[in-house]
Amino acid sequence: MPNAPAGGVDRVSLYQPQPNDDVQRVRDASDIVGVVGDCITLKPKGREYVCVCPFHDDHSPSMCVVPAKQIFHCFVCGAGGDAFTFVQRYHSMDFREALTYLAERGNIELTPFKPSRQNQSDSNNDQQYPTGSTKQDILAANEQAQAYFRALLTHPDHGSTARALIDRRGISDDIVERFGIGTSADRWDGLLMTIDGKGYNTQAFTDAGLLKTRDNGGQYDAMRNRLIFPICDQIGRVIGFGGRRINDDDDPKYLNSPETLVFNKSRTLYGLNHAQRAIKRERVAVIVEGYTDVIACHQHGVEHVVGTLGTALTKGHATILRRLCDTVVLLFDGDQAGQRAADRAIEVLFSETIDIKIAALSGHTEAKDPDELLSQPDGVEIFNKVIDNAVDLLKWRFDRLRAELAGAGAARVTQRIEEEIRTLLDLGIEKLSPMRRQLMIRQIAGAAGVSEQVVKASMRLGRRVPASIEPKDTMPQETNAPLTAREMLLGCLLSDPKLWLTMSSEEHDLMMTSAFRSASSAMVAQALHESVENGTGTGLHEVLRELSETMIHADEQSTADPVGRATLLCRTVEQQSEGSDERLARMMRECTRALVLNQERSEPTQSQHTESDELDQLRAFAAKQQDMRKKYGTMRGRLSGGDG
Repeated sequence: MPNAPAGGVDRVSLYQPQPNDDVQRVRDASDIVGVVGDCITLKPKGREYVCVCPFHDDHSPSMCVVPAKQIFHCFVCGAGGDAFTFVQRYHSMDFREALTYLAERGNIELTPFKPSRQNQSDSNNDQQYPTGSTKQDILAANEQAQAYFRALLTHPDHGSTARALIDRRGISDDIVERFGIGTSADRWDGLLMTIDGKGYNTQAFTDAGLLKTRDNGGQYDAMRNRLIFPICDQIGRVIGFGGRRINDDDDPKYLNSPETLVFNKSRTLYGLNHAQRAIKRERVAVIVEGYTDVIACHQHGVEHVVGTLGTALTKGHATILRRLCDTVVLLFDGDQAGQRAADRAIEVLFSETIDIKIAALSGHTEAKDPDELLSQPDGVEIFNKVIDNAVDLLKWRFDRLRAELAGAGAARVTQRIEEEIRTLLDLGIEKLSPMRRQLMIRQIAGAAGVSEQVVKASMRLGRRVPASIEPKDTMPQETNAPLTAREMLLGCLLSDPKLWLTMSSEEHDLMMTSAFRSASSAMVAQALHESVENGTGTGLHEVLRELSETMIHADEQSTADPVGRATLLCRTVEQQSEGSDERLARMMRECTRALVLNQERSEPTQSQHTESDELDQLRAFAAKQQDMRKKYGTMRGRLSGGDG
């Protein structure tokens, strides 16, 4: 390996973060284990952690979190990066939003942000309505509306009826503050006057569903004279509102925001931002109906409780919850609506690797809902008993079927059980992995009171189209392809930024973006060069920072994933070098030699030459080979010499 350039030691200092570098300060305060662990349950595995990957349909832990390098990486879908990357992908944020979120999380005060013209152009290109409102506009309108609703609750006149209702419902001041409960005025233009008076973006409030438009073109408040419950995402951003009537003569009783760029009912659970830690701790999520039921549970110390927003349990809900727990308990009061919700949950059971149980208040208490139950002296004890006695969804379904068939003849019972099994077959039991399918067959057999052989025989009779049970390969083609010597060299530079300083200018040319066959790897190499030019070096986190800024301008149709690729390259190199600086340096020498050798072999020769010229070229080639052996040592056969 060539000696470091003169002054090479001093050049290392150029790669150190500046004292006022906001990104570096936030990164230092954002431990990757904590950032990922806030969203997904992590399990220790040696010096690392593993979890289900939230970025593909993962049914077994395939994502690892590496504290030593402060990165995450999924070996199936290729997702990877640092704390910023995770927050951006998980919460659908851009880099600036992720920086702000992590800064608030780490109590870091950022330098005031002054967007450039390019930043403003990027904002205009954000996902938006035909009216021009973007996701950021909707979030800003929601925050401004929330401030108005909260302030109105404390108003001597406009907030008096809402405060009286809160007192009657027994909601404590602490819960009002924690859940941000507010109120809307008993007039058509309370919020509208505030918007006009403060010069807010009226169109954004309209697109957020907070204002409605009359036929004559005028506007009015969508929520009037209601107790307001802000609906937040998992990190506490207000994405919508729910309004409960204050006057019993008003209809409907509950009114929710419409779906927007930031609010999707099928993927939103009320109270999750407050409940997620308790859910991870208990490994169970309890789902109730209504805002006040969720609030009552949290007020009485039962915090692993969330609520759906007028929908049954969906696959989107289950996808979020399976990252936090193993079991979901659906709590309902036994009416027909609750039973229909439980029936629809059977589809979720076959689409997500999570256990679903059913709990009903009937049979345990006369209370009609958790709010009423928990107001009783022994309410918490009874509530916990109801949850502990929850029944597996399949057993509950077959128990109800047997109750329905009480007194029926054997033929009728057999017919209905076979119909039920065929229904479950149609829902996709054959598409499950072999282990999951066998467990489901065992559950069905136990619930139906028959043997597993009977269930399998019924499945064979009901099978119409053979279905593959092998899990589909969701891995991108780039991730499947073996890494080349050039990519391994790139990984070495990502792993140890000091290695770049030991390379000659000719060796730097080996990292030209045009030399990479993989589009993602080429983008990583480009970011590496830009990071070097900026004086921050070739380290993984510095390159990821460059990529985060580059991806803002990237084509949305592109399938390249340079962030995941960079993480994969660094991770692979570190695994093969086993964390040894000496092995890493040796790997770099071998990669460099393989690339130089391949380059020498592929150089074109002149078409016209003499025998003397050929002899001179042969001698020159032999001299170069000797020189390379002195520089890089002999090859050990570890690399094939592929250079793409």
